[in-house]
Amino acid sequence: MAGQRESDWVQAFEGRCFAESWPLKTTFVISRGTRSEARVVVVEVEAEGVSGVGECTPYPRYGESLESVLAEITSVLPALRQGISRSQLQEVMPAGAARNAVDCAMANWAEKKHRQNFAGPASLPTVQTLVIAAPDEMAEAASAAEQSGVTVLKLKLDHKQVLERVAAVRAAAPACELVIDANEAWSVDGLPALCDALAEQGVSMLEQPLPAADDRFLASFTHPIPICADESCHTRADLPRLAGLYEMVNIKLDKTGGPWEAQLLAEAARDHEFEVMLGCMLCTSRAIRAAWSLGQGARFVDLDGPTWLAQDVDPLQFFHGRVYWT
Repeated sequence: MAGQRESDWVQAFEGRCFAESWPLKTTFVISRGTRSEARVVVVEVEAEGVSGVGECTPYPRYGESLESVLAEITSVLPALRQGISRSQLQEVMPAGAARNAVDCAMANWAEKKHRQNFAGPASLPTVQTLVIAAPDEMAEAASAAEQSGVTVLKLKLDHKQVLERVAAVRAAAPACELVIDANEAWSVDGLPALCDALAEQGVSMLEQPLPAADDRFLASFTHPIPICADESCHTRADLPRLAGLYEMVNIKLDKTGGPWEAQLLAEAARDHEFEVMLGCMLCTSRAIRAAWSLGQGARFVDLDGPTWLAQDVDPLQFFHGRVYWT
């Protein structure tokens, strides 16, 4: 999608950034650790009496912190005041959470200033995440989710009790489609056989089983289920080296550095015959709204981040396995 976009015009903005902390309803447990709050950075821009807002979630896995992201955004505020376009923003900031918050704020401003009316689907399907717990606890959560109308469950798993946990969830929620996210926690030892076993249990997709540095091993065996790149895929530049290793890529605005690059990545991924998953971090509904347009056509949509919050800002509605624009 090269060339001038509708929203790519030079605009001088006044901007500010600040951090927020949003407590979670329950502890969020993945192979990488445990979290009890969502810590986000918010960017607000203003021009011609119109304001725009963007949000990002700094991720330590990528060397990010609240402090580093706030510093990176602060460093680009003079360029915003002098006038900058969204395409120019891609050149002056690297991909990552900081650029995402700024790009989202600029895009939000442009939508309010020039498009006014929302154009998009009224709702999107979304997976519901089950965090790591004992098999019986995951089964109980799966049953409750299925009864509430959820149709796709995403199981966060480490390297322990993988098949036991999957079997428990499958028995408790037989009608749900299952996907697994290992967050790089597995090893190459026994992975082909484990993938065969997961296929036998009806798992539809496996996300990032190996550390990104071990990607090459994925070319050594036939995948009985699609494998999705998350930590291994950030921008279009990653796609060539992922060919033959993965069948799907997980697109998240905090990795791509905002919706501008995310849209380009989605188009390039499909051109390279990758299926697309749309994901999110632990975040508020602000971040989900910014990713909304990318949900159409994605094989899996994983936008349940705000469902973990004790309280949300400008909340979207989540029920019956879908998220509704309000």
